[in-house]
Amino acid sequence: MEFRRITSLPPYVFTIIDSLKVEARRAGIDVIDLGFGNPDMPSPDVAVEKLAEAVHNSKNHRYSSSRGIPKLRQAASDLYLRRWGVELDPETEVINTIGAKEGFSHLMWTLLQPGDAALVPSPSYPIHIYGPLLAGADIREVPLGTGGADFFASLTEAWEYSWPKPRVIVMSFPHNPTTTCVDVDFMQQVVDFAREKEVVVVHDNAYAEIGFDGYSPPSIMQAEGAKEVAVELYSMTKSFSMAGWRVAFMVGNREVIAALTKLKSYLDYGTFQPIQIAATVTLNEAPDFPKLVNEQYQIRRDTLCGGLNRIGWPVEPPRGTMFVWAPIPEPYQEMGSVEFASYLVKEAQVAVSPGVGFGPGGDGHVRFALIENEQRINQAIRNLRKALVKLDG
Repeated sequence: MEFRRITSLPPYVFTIIDSLKVEARRAGIDVIDLGFGNPDMPSPDVAVEKLAEAVHNSKNHRYSSSRGIPKLRQAASDLYLRRWGVELDPETEVINTIGAKEGFSHLMWTLLQPGDAALVPSPSYPIHIYGPLLAGADIREVPLGTGGADFFASLTEAWEYSWPKPRVIVMSFPHNPTTTCVDVDFMQQVVDFAREKEVVVVHDNAYAEIGFDGYSPPSIMQAEGAKEVAVELYSMTKSFSMAGWRVAFMVGNREVIAALTKLKSYLDYGTFQPIQIAATVTLNEAPDFPKLVNEQYQIRRDTLCGGLNRIGWPVEPPRGTMFVWAPIPEPYQEMGSVEFASYLVKEAQVAVSPGVGFGPGGDGHVRFALIENEQRINQAIRNLRKALVKLDG
């Protein structure tokens, strides 16, 4: 059989590391998993309690609305007003999505078709690359560089030299995997550029609540004129530690929101209604929960970065996200990220994500996810010290 839509997809390199991890664990080896960005902290008690209550009401077992129940969309609007001072109309500028990946993927279907092009950072979270490709469009990978200024310069250059002219700019800051952070001034630059060139900006704000050392991640909706050209995804996955619940929102430009609403009306009936009800109550009654999550990630970041630097693996502590983007130590760079990550599973019993899994621009790095507690991270550091000495020897 021929599966034309997926033939262009390369092997998912993360499965290589996952297979090694599973094999080791079957052999009774304790592998410390710092690879897959799967939050380990429990969801808010209020979410669990409200879900249990709502699921016992048989009225909630029916089909729901694909764009989200009104109270949930209002709660998302209230969040944006409370968090960023941004006013949103819950009727026309907010839609609930079944997680950010679903919302992003289906949005690409509404914005792009064969013959179109999108600008995407390099390296990048895989769905940001393959979402446009699965819609039949081409991508122009834009080097992220060392920060917002580098990326914006490369972005404008890529647009000028592209043909056809890209219709969409994909961004995500704080950035996965590189942890690059930007400010509101950067967002304004992008919005101004998009308004001038008539481009749609899609900002995946997955790590909206995870900032360290006084850094507070901005929303692109704070930029003047953002609603004319931009939409943003906000997910409860990391901020509220609700990964498996699959609750996210897309906010912003009402024409884009309406287009996605129309498409989703053909594709799904939305998230299970008890989950929507529980998410609504959580947003309204546990607004400070993300601060507790953030504190834990900062402790883990400090533990991991301090430990890596102590054993001679220099890394820069990130200002945002739940990851650490680490250059492969110089003596081992020729191995490449897949071979090096494989070595760490086998010899250090530590799983990390190979950088090349985020595109060619990621090779030369590995990504640590802050999904284990301090004790486990300290054990990982001890294991890494022994493995790197062994390799060096």
